[in-house]
Amino acid sequence: MSRSLDVSFVALDALPLGDGGAETLVVFAGEDLGLSHATKAQLGAAGDLVARAAKAARFKGKTSSAMDLLAPAGLSVARLIVAGAALNKKAAAGTPAIDHAMMGGHAMGKAKGASTIAILFDLPEWHGDPAAAAADFAMGVQLRAYEFDDYKTKKKEDDETPTSIKVMIGVADPEAARRAAGHTNALAQGVSLARQLVNEPPNVLFPVEFAARAKQLEALGVEVEILDVAAMKALGMNALLGVGQGSLHESRCVIMRWNGGKANEAPVAFIGKGVTFDSGGISIKPAGGMEDMKGDMAGAACVTGLMHALAARKAKVNVVGAIGLVENMPSGAAQRPGDIVKTMSGQTIEIINTDAEGRLVLADVLWHVQGKFKPKFMVNLATLTGAILIALGHEYAGLFSNNDELSERLTRVGLATGEKVWRMPLGPVYDKMIDSKFADMKNTGGRHAGSITAAQLLQRFVNDVPWAHLDIAGTGMASPQNDMNQSWGSGWGVRLLDRLVAEHYEG
Repeated sequence: MSRSLDVSFVALDALPLGDGGAETLVVFAGEDLGLSHATKAQLGAAGDLVARAAKAARFKGKTSSAMDLLAPAGLSVARLIVAGAALNKKAAAGTPAIDHAMMGGHAMGKAKGASTIAILFDLPEWHGDPAAAAADFAMGVQLRAYEFDDYKTKKKEDDETPTSIKVMIGVADPEAARRAAGHTNALAQGVSLARQLVNEPPNVLFPVEFAARAKQLEALGVEVEILDVAAMKALGMNALLGVGQGSLHESRCVIMRWNGGKANEAPVAFIGKGVTFDSGGISIKPAGGMEDMKGDMAGAACVTGLMHALAARKAKVNVVGAIGLVENMPSGAAQRPGDIVKTMSGQTIEIINTDAEGRLVLADVLWHVQGKFKPKFMVNLATLTGAILIALGHEYAGLFSNNDELSERLTRVGLATGEKVWRMPLGPVYDKMIDSKFADMKNTGGRHAGSITAAQLLQRFVNDVPWAHLDIAGTGMASPQNDMNQSWGSGWGVRLLDRLVAEHYEG
């Protein structure tokens, strides 16, 4: 069931309510029920009703709290939602005092079931530029509205979500908000694309189909090159090809290029692991929860969504997005524990466990990107290890890097976007753990420090290029839902990396 969403900005005094207008009105109250002048004017005599209801409900205006009034006297709407908008005065350094995008998602969630929604976005206390805040707020509305129900053929009787939703956001300067929303609308599209890819079933989104969807970015001006098996063999990508050799579905490597910066300026590069289904191969995973392994391509989904966002907003930067797409299956043709593969770099890897496959895919793609495109930096994303979940849970992605400046920038933009990263160690002692008796290295260093030894293997394929590895096993899929995301596939990383590019690398 497809749903349409129309989000627009209108002047504060032009919100259409009642007959022919919105059936639900959302307004904001700050600490101790503080209201803006525009909100007081809109509520009129109903303001007394709000005050009495707030006292009875002990509503204090705290962020992520709300009060819902049905058929409010004095207003021509069926519902009035008063949402909290108090500033977080104890916010940690780098964390916004109020997250306007999360606020938009919260408002959209509270208004669920309404087909026409008017939101009076005039806060009692402002933090930052109002137009940028309105754009972020609208992005939160869009992301909260995302649902993945493409394969449901019947509408549940208790599903109150209408098939068409119109949201009108009242702001002081609609034109300024529309200009600011050019960026955030593109970003919302990129996150939604990443979510869609992660949510798709593996019998639909196998490597060739994933590559075909990435090819659609050409409509936005992205140059897309798809390397098939023959092309990858010619390049010597035997580590990547070894992972996919047990599958009926051929592997692919997709190179996406957005050239929005100066001619001949070195690009920034993002690389994603794209295992469209990971059975574990011969080292097969337990049956319980294996269905979640359709999301083992969340890194590639993020890179694809990011490329969409950057191209859609015409980012002034040169970018390479590269994704290695494979399906890891057991068969008579599958890779075995004990095999030794020669990577594109010429280094050899002994296969100890065929379920440690993502690092093999990334090894060849990282080597190809650093050698061919000479990027300013490389950031790779991968649902790489279960060990990172043990270390960090679902709250942070693991960050491993050979460059302090890049790490610090990722940490700062992570706090600003709420897509947080935590830097983990690398070092010679850990690197020694993946030395092999029979090859240059082995693909797992054992149970201890599993996330670190995986990162150590990747580091052997980046040379001296500034590089960061984000292990998103806890954030890219089945992560905790919040006001802005109710999807199993979170689209994690698109907002983080877009912010990194916008703040530090655009001309």
